[in-house]
Amino acid sequence: MPKFPPSHKRTGSTGITKSAAPRALGDLLARATPVLSQIRDQKTRQDYWQSWLVEQLPSELSAHLTGAVERDGSLTVFADSAAWAARLRYALSELKPALERARRPVGTVTVRVLPRR
Repeated sequence: MPKFPPSHKRTGSTGITKSAAPRALGDLLARATPVLSQIRDQKTRQDYWQSWLVEQLPSELSAHLTGAVERDGSLTVFADSAAWAARLRYALSELKPALERARRPVGTVTVRVLPRR
């Protein structure tokens, strides 16, 4: 009768195949897969709105801006505290005409609190 190694012992094979050469993360992200394309497009829109808001808002207010996300025709802007979110809400209501002339018309603008890490 042949002797087989017990099933609980490792045989040394991991089952993982290695590719010929390692690839850079940038090369992987540059590939045109649907999920990565959506992430890249969302990041581009976030960067656009972040820089646009920093240019349009007073420096004391833009220093407390933590992010901006455009989704489905609405813009959500984040401030680092509730007090700055209230001030940002008023400033954005004054910028409403400029927001409409910006990159794409935005239907609603929401301000939320997102503290810095």
